[in-house]
Amino acid sequence: MDNSVRVRVPATSANLGPGYDCIGLALDLWDEVSVEVLDRPGVMIDVTGEGANTVPHDESHLVMATLRQGLVELGYPHPDAGLHLTAINSIPQSRGLGSSAAAVVSGLALAWGLARPGFPLDRSALLAMAAAIEGHPDNAAPAILGGAQLAWLDGEAVNHIGLTVNPSIMFRVYVPDRLVPTALARQVLPEQVDRVDAVHQVLAASLLVTALTTSPEHLLAATQDWIHQPYRRALMPESAALTDRLRGRGVATVISGAGPTVLALGSRDQLEKVSDVDTAGFVAHDLVLGEGAHFF
Repeated sequence: MDNSVRVRVPATSANLGPGYDCIGLALDLWDEVSVEVLDRPGVMIDVTGEGANTVPHDESHLVMATLRQGLVELGYPHPDAGLHLTAINSIPQSRGLGSSAAAVVSGLALAWGLARPGFPLDRSALLAMAAAIEGHPDNAAPAILGGAQLAWLDGEAVNHIGLTVNPSIMFRVYVPDRLVPTALARQVLPEQVDRVDAVHQVLAASLLVTALTTSPEHLLAATQDWIHQPYRRALMPESAALTDRLRGRGVATVISGAGPTVLALGSRDQLEKVSDVDTAGFVAHDLVLGEGAHFF
């Protein structure tokens, strides 16, 4: 058996406006995580980068907890073995860039590497395990498979379709200092939405797939959302205002995941033309589509 494993898992941006809980894409911003089996009980956790001073350093650490669960599910003979976890985190946490999904996928991939040494990562099995933990696969699918993914649950089965993103589309994220926990962002959503809004949402979500793949000229209309972003504005007013400014300049812009990071999608020329927009309080990163999780 291998006694150490290293994996890289990308950031993800889910929803993309109307693709709520079913569309996400991977971005080339990575957490790099490794585990070593110790010859003594207990855990050691070393974290650098994002979350170094805020995440727990015991068994409750999300990567560690998921790793333990994965070892049990994969039949590893010593699931309670001592473990040394090392994480170099680049994905901002509680910002809508899939840090929790990356942690879950990291833990499961590390468990696979220990329990199935030498075997290629079974991405379908990993996705099913991650979706069972996350509750929906919109972040887990691109984190595991890379690129843009349409993913949904049918009972316990996870379905996904990879979307070939038009090569003219570039991505820019604007990451604020403030945090918005996903649980809080979900609490403000209504139990019911207006029928007119629902019809608009269906149209935009349908158009989104076409705009991402073959007709990027429709991205602005395709990223208009009616059922979650309007209700979250009060939680992230600066992000909502930046989204409005960018969309007002004709650039497709959404709240990334549950926020508060803002994601702009468009051609290189479109993104360059909004470089003068006021982004005080945000750090901008130009990114490309990321690959899925992999050992390295």
